Amino acid sequence: MTIEAAAERFLAAAGISDGTRRGYRGDIEEFARFIGPDSPIEDVDVRVLADWVTELGRSRAGGRLAPATIGRKLVAVRSLLRYSLGPDHVPDASLAPKRPRRLPDAPKQREVEEIIDGVGGDGALALRNQALVELVYSAGLRSAEAVGLDLGDVDFEQELVHVRQGKGSKDRVVPLGEEAASLVARYLHRARPQLARGAENALFLSVRGRRLDTSTLRRLVPHPHRLRHAFATHLLEGGADLRTIQELLGHSSLSTTQMYSHVDAKRLRKVYDTAHPRS
Repeated sequence: MTIEAAAERFLAAAGISDGTRRGYRGDIEEFARFIGPDSPIEDVDVRVLADWVTELGRSRAGGRLAPATIGRKLVAVRSLLRYSLGPDHVPDASLAPKRPRRLPDAPKQREVEEIIDGVGGDGALALRNQALVELVYSAGLRSAEAVGLDLGDVDFEQELVHVRQGKGSKDRVVPLGEEAASLVARYLHRARPQLARGAENALFLSVRGRRLDTSTLRRLVPHPHRLRHAFATHLLEGGADLRTIQELLGHSSLSTTQMYSHVDAKRLRKVYDTAHPRS
């Protein structure tokens, strides 16, 4: 069967939704033009797909196709091959180019201060909010980790926070910063007693005296994970090494922490320019 005939048969199949049909048609027709519409579909192998991916990756209309676009086109053609030839005849090699890792959007120090100051105030909820946001930033917490803290997890004497990372993950201990300690202590003495109802052990309480959920934090800071990125970025800019950042963030692999290596490279360049006599 020719690639053109197989494509028409596949796109007309009853089991394909209209949206999928519209999305796949252009990509499959483009592939058919690449290898020739009269070419037998049985001739499509991993080499043919690799050649097509190479062609897609070349300069086109002033720029390259995004890896996500190439990946989408491959999905369409693999679906055609699976329908026409069966799953055993679909090359399973990873051919799509890797998507470039998006660099974390870390707010500057001044922006962090504005965020924390913006949620503060004198009322019980305002004191809670400021302590919560400050702790997320100063300890590099995930949203779920912050709202999951219990009263006993903050050790003021040792200046540590015990962070529970969830089922199957290793708990970690991170330093409790001076500013965070001050705001959390203020919240505990002046605000939490007003919010407490019964024997709830959560550190941060809702207006009904229950443990907060992550939606509360997202209402305060639309993208709270940016504070975690700021935590890592500011530490690196201040001289901390990636291995230390890995431990503080609770990453199981250093490769995850290496998304911040661009920050480390800038810091090293700055040190080199300052210190080396021939920089």
